[in-house]
Amino acid sequence: MPVAVAHLPSTTGHLALREAAQQAVQRRTTLTVIQVVDAVDLDVDAAHRAGMSDEIANVLAEAGITDPKWDLRLAAASDQTDDTADSILAMAADAGADLLVIGARRRSPVGKAILGSVTQRIILAADIPVLVVKAAG
Repeated sequence: MPVAVAHLPSTTGHLALREAAQQAVQRRTTLTVIQVVDAVDLDVDAAHRAGMSDEIANVLAEAGITDPKWDLRLAAASDQTDDTADSILAMAADAGADLLVIGARRRSPVGKAILGSVTQRIILAADIPVLVVKAAG
């Protein structure tokens, strides 16, 4: 079963992508990259896929990971934490993933209370194991 990763173009997102790719190689399976974007329509989809595919390939190449076959799936972002988390979880389930890798960034308790935490929502609602990675420091 594939490994899925919720990826953002950020330091933490790249760490999550590298870890997910390593997990896919170890498990001898495919990698599904879930990218959350502002909106999904045909023009945005085509342009985003082209740019993100290059970025994902570069991150994997820099990490020396060339083995896993991967595909990119786009999910529309929402202002609601639950909606974004649910979109990521639904896409991971649709891919048949048996592991979801996500990145976490440090946020103050007040920030979590006001803005919510997609990471926290995913951890609590996931039906599959979730591996959380974060940058040192």
